[in-house]
Amino acid sequence: MDLMLAYDNSRNARITLDAVKEMFGPLNPSITLVSVIEDVGSATSGADDLFNEQYEEQKAGVEAAAAELVAAGIPATVMLAEGDARKMILRATEEKNPDVLVMARHSHQPDHKPLGFITKRIDAIVEEFDHMTFGSVSAFLARRVKCPVLIIPTHEPAA
Repeated sequence: MDLMLAYDNSRNARITLDAVKEMFGPLNPSITLVSVIEDVGSATSGADDLFNEQYEEQKAGVEAAAAELVAAGIPATVMLAEGDARKMILRATEEKNPDVLVMARHSHQPDHKPLGFITKRIDAIVEEFDHMTFGSVSAFLARRVKCPVLIIPTHEPAA
């Protein structure tokens, strides 16, 4: 069984990683973690620094998640991509043709970082705007990928 896990190193991604280990671990799957770093869309040097910081943080996080799976006896590989998460994850499923795509359901639960309250409020506004204009990443992929999609609820606290 080949699984693909959309992993952005967020609280929700960690909850999903734990759920995948629990649900699919006994089936001895092979897991591809796909992590998309979204382009900040600016030509300023400050935007480049922000992108590079996010890239390094997300790369380290997805590699740590893969190492965690391997330590649990589950073969795991990492795919890094840059751009629109919806399109890049769709492209990854077309390339790898997994049996199941697993991803987190978006929630308003912020990561435990400084400014979490502000992040939560901004996230709610952005999610509403996204819903009105494009739909969420999970809704976009559920309509377009050719494999089954498993969306994990993320209202539980991270382990």
